[in-house]
Amino acid sequence: MSEPIIDTHLHLWHPEAGHYQWLAGAPDMLNRPYELDDSAEDRAGLGITGAVLVQADDDDADTEAMLAVAEASPEVMGVVGYVPLHEPDVAVARLAELHSRPALVGIRNLIHDRPDPDWVLRPDVTEGLALVERAGLPFDLVTNRARHLDHIPTLGERFGDLTLVIDHLGKPPIGESVGQERWREQMRIAASNPKVVAKLSGLYGPDSTPVGTDELRGWIATALELFGPDRLMVGSDWPVSELAGGYRTVTAQVLDLVAELAGSQAPAILSGTARRTYGL
Repeated sequence: MSEPIIDTHLHLWHPEAGHYQWLAGAPDMLNRPYELDDSAEDRAGLGITGAVLVQADDDDADTEAMLAVAEASPEVMGVVGYVPLHEPDVAVARLAELHSRPALVGIRNLIHDRPDPDWVLRPDVTEGLALVERAGLPFDLVTNRARHLDHIPTLGERFGDLTLVIDHLGKPPIGESVGQERWREQMRIAASNPKVVAKLSGLYGPDSTPVGTDELRGWIATALELFGPDRLMVGSDWPVSELAGGYRTVTAQVLDLVAELAGSQAPAILSGTARRTYGL
């Protein structure tokens, strides 16, 4: 592809640092350090010239590590970091610290790892979200169950100036026999809010299994129908994508389908939405 491409969902981690507790139950393939250079050849091979690093741990150290990489790496255009939404007094101080770090372009918490599926609507958490809204930062919403998508209309009503970024297209039930109509309706409602955008990333079958191109075409076509190209962006979800075939295989599949389905509007999905959403 000749158009500029920004990978809006790239992770880095170092398990030996003592963080990333979720990796304890992850496949061995993921349970090792992943550096920016480890994906450099694949990114270059696909024509990807920029990347947004996304938090992989609810910990300041993870955010600081990403910011350090961003400051040393011109190809890193931004960092979606962490502040403890459930501790608004801490979050406000942390946001003030991060204000001087121009690489910070968004906030995320690992909502999908919380036992409470309604965690994001807790009063302390919504107080934290109000701080993110006030700071003018978008919020990446990561989900792993339909219940999480139910909260998007409520969040939209409460925080009219907060841009919500649905990671991994809200984890549609790919390869599953139930839940498809519910996902489509939830995403239709989410898309009715112009402040909601979505990422074409992390689109796997159960247990991160690969998805056939024909099946994936249907999910991306639905996303394009609901959100339009100006509210969609691409992301590799690397290194999680290693489980589904690797960076180049998984990302190329998405890029090819974007080119096929969006045609002349593909540049918005490849880079335009990311630049506008994250202020890159």
